[in-house]
Amino acid sequence: MQDYKKKTIKVAVTGNAGSGKTSVCNILKKMGAQVVFSDIIAREVVSPGTPTYKNIINFFGKRVLKENGFLNRKLLRSIIANDDSARKTLEKIVHPEIIKCIQLKMTEAEKNVKRFVFVEIPLLFELYLEDLFDLVIMVSADYELRIERLMCRDKVSRYDAKSLFSLQMPEEEKIKRAELVIKNNGSIEHLIKLVEVLYSELIRKYEKKY
Repeated sequence: MQDYKKKTIKVAVTGNAGSGKTSVCNILKKMGAQVVFSDIIAREVVSPGTPTYKNIINFFGKRVLKENGFLNRKLLRSIIANDDSARKTLEKIVHPEIIKCIQLKMTEAEKNVKRFVFVEIPLLFELYLEDLFDLVIMVSADYELRIERLMCRDKVSRYDAKSLFSLQMPEEEKIKRAELVIKNNGSIEHLIKLVEVLYSELIRKYEKKY
């Protein structure tokens, strides 16, 4: 049996594109929770001058750069959505570095005796990373709503949004694998209430294990 008295509870927050997992993590952070955002890490590991950045340029060429020298992430997403070989290559370059940084952040949380560390991680199941965590929270939303959110947020076409969805594990399968599910079909105010209730329940559950 796990000894939760001395253990930092590692919680993955996952969900397909447009589900609202980042919003959930932002709410948790405002509530005082320790949160790791994989998207921020993803930007850091590909910043100009890093080995990962150089490897991406070596493969894709300078066409994927903006005028300021940073990666054009929107263009990269469009390329990999329509080129499976390019997607796999990009994943091999980037994912190991992101995972390494996430593990370091979780180790820091343990050293700082944090009770929980929440990690926003979109491709948790696709990358077989669930064993790194004690709990998985799946953020879910209706398909059409996620399409609309993605089109609005990233300024992409419906075709590109659906292409991105096709690269991810079906939401129904992720729900089966997760311990907790947040259904995010409503307003931000409703989502805040859902997250507050869930966080309170987690605190009550694991405080009993002291």
